[in-house]
Amino acid sequence: MALTDAELVERMNRRTAPTSALLGMTVLGVDQAAGTVRLSFAPKPEFCNPMGNVQGGFIVAMLDDAAALAAIVKAGTRIGIPTIELKTSFFGPAKLGEPLYAEGRCIKLGKRIAFMEADLTDAGGNLLARLTTSAVPLQMAGPANLVETA
Repeated sequence: MALTDAELVERMNRRTAPTSALLGMTVLGVDQAAGTVRLSFAPKPEFCNPMGNVQGGFIVAMLDDAAALAAIVKAGTRIGIPTIELKTSFFGPAKLGEPLYAEGRCIKLGKRIAFMEADLTDAGGNLLARLTTSAVPLQMAGPANLVETA
């Protein structure tokens, strides 16, 4: 039996990857049918560049997590989603001390390639960055995972 969206959110927050924990990620919502996720991030002072803003590499990592999770949610089964390319455009600085929000979307999930996008906004809804990416969906063997029942 498949998990509901709410059950999946709870499971994903309970089974956070070490990189997601480092970024201060919380899953706020998922829509399995649409292949979308909404996440929040709590940047740390160690993420800042000399100007006092969150360094771009951390922003890319946040957006990469959002895009990958959107594909995983859309797949409805245990998959890995290694990135084969990505591009990020930056529109404004991410400030320390306020939460950041990411919306990840799986645009197309094929057998050999997946296409995803993710946007990063501040608490006021201002668009700070957008990532477009593609990845290779890989079926993974093993016990229960994020999208299967326990």
